Amino acid sequence: MAGARLDDIDRLILAELQADGRMTNVELARRVGISAPPCLRRVRTLEEQGFIRGYHADVAPRELGFEVQVFAMVRLHSQSERDLTAFEDRARSWALVRECHMLNGEIDFILKCVAPDLSTFQRFLTEQLTAADNVASVKTSLVIRCAKDEPGVPFELVEPR
Repeated sequence: MAGARLDDIDRLILAELQADGRMTNVELARRVGISAPPCLRRVRTLEEQGFIRGYHADVAPRELGFEVQVFAMVRLHSQSERDLTAFEDRARSWALVRECHMLNGEIDFILKCVAPDLSTFQRFLTEQLTAADNVASVKTSLVIRCAKDEPGVPFELVEPR
């Protein structure tokens, strides 16, 4: 993907779909200035090349009863590739963990977690996360409020490759 070339139309398609993934192909084609059949071919190619990973609704967690959002910073005892992969696999299995990122430095992973309430998160923390194999320590930070939550990439900064 990194070596794949995107032209101006491809970048416009990606920017438009990032802003509104529900629009019809006809509307997308109109917005980027091409006809519908080649637009659909381009979208399919962008999907096949991995530039488009999927489509989803941007749901409001609090409106759905998920009042608690926490970032958990996890240190492991061992950072062997086998142990890192095992932790990633474990993190994927935890429903409360919505994102898992491996970091460099003192912290090995940061997890973004959501829960309906603090007691549910605390149960997850004590019974699953800190009890997991190879976990040395966990530090958590409760989100008070979110100033920005913007998925995707800033297309205004993308240069032609």
